[in-house]
Amino acid sequence: MPDSPAPFALLPGAAASPVILHVPHSSREIPADVRPGIVLTDAELERELDHMTDAHTDEIAERAAALAARTPWRFVNRVSRLVTDPERFPDEREEMTAVGMGAVYTRTSHRAALRARGTDPEPLIERWFRPYARAMTEAVADRLAVTGRAVIVDVHSYPTEPLPYELHGAGPRPPVCLGTDGFHTPPELLAAARRAFAPCGETALDSPFAGAYVPLDFYGERREVAALMVEIRRDAYMTEPGGPAGPGLSRVAASLAALVDAVSG
Repeated sequence: MPDSPAPFALLPGAAASPVILHVPHSSREIPADVRPGIVLTDAELERELDHMTDAHTDEIAERAAALAARTPWRFVNRVSRLVTDPERFPDEREEMTAVGMGAVYTRTSHRAALRARGTDPEPLIERWFRPYARAMTEAVADRLAVTGRAVIVDVHSYPTEPLPYELHGAGPRPPVCLGTDGFHTPPELLAAARRAFAPCGETALDSPFAGAYVPLDFYGERREVAALMVEIRRDAYMTEPGGPAGPGLSRVAASLAALVDAVSG
C-alpha cells in the first residue's frame, strides 16, 4: 500500500561488530489499511499506544550506537506492536495467546476488545510478521557469516505499575530487568550487562518479563547466537504513560553503550 510505512529498518553498524540492537516496540505507527480492523476509538487507541509502546527506546538505541566504540547494527520496527508483535511465537507455543496477545493482538492491555471476535490473524502475519522475521534472520545470518557470532540485545521498557495483561506482573519490578534464555544467554553476557547497567540501579533476572528474542531458524540450534533482553522501567527515563523522555535517558543510553562495548570485542 502506498501509504503504508516501511515495516522495519536495518541500520548498519561497523563491519566487524557482532552486535544487533533490536528495537521491536518503539513505534506508535498504525498503517491506514490496518486501522479499520481495530475496534477502539481514536482516543482509546492513543491511550492504548501510551500503555503498550516502549517509548523512546529507538532513541536509546540510537544514542548508544553513537557512543559505542564499535558501532552496533540496529534493527528497528517501524510499525506498532498492535499491528503484529514480531517477538511472539505465531503458533500455540505463545503463552500470551491466553490473554489475546499472540502475534496478532485481539485484546488490549486492560483486556478489553482490540479486534473483533473471530478476526483472522493470517493476513496480518503474512503482510507484516513474516517479512520482519525473514529480515531479522538474514541480519543475524550476516553477522554470523562476517564475524562468526551474533549478539542480539533486545531494547525494551515497561511500566512502573503492572498492567492487567501481564501474566507475571506480581514479581519484582527493578529499574532494569534482564531477560535471559537458557540456551542463548551465556554467563559472560549476563555479567557484562549487570556491570554496564549498575549506574541505572538494581537489576533483576526475568522479572517482570522473561526470555530473549532469537529468530526461529537459530533458536535452540546455534550457540554462536547470543541474546539478552534489556527492559528499562519507564520511570527511570520518561514520564508515564507515553510522555516525554527525561534526563535519565542519557544514563540508560550510556549503560547500553557500555554493554555493546563489553561484548563487541
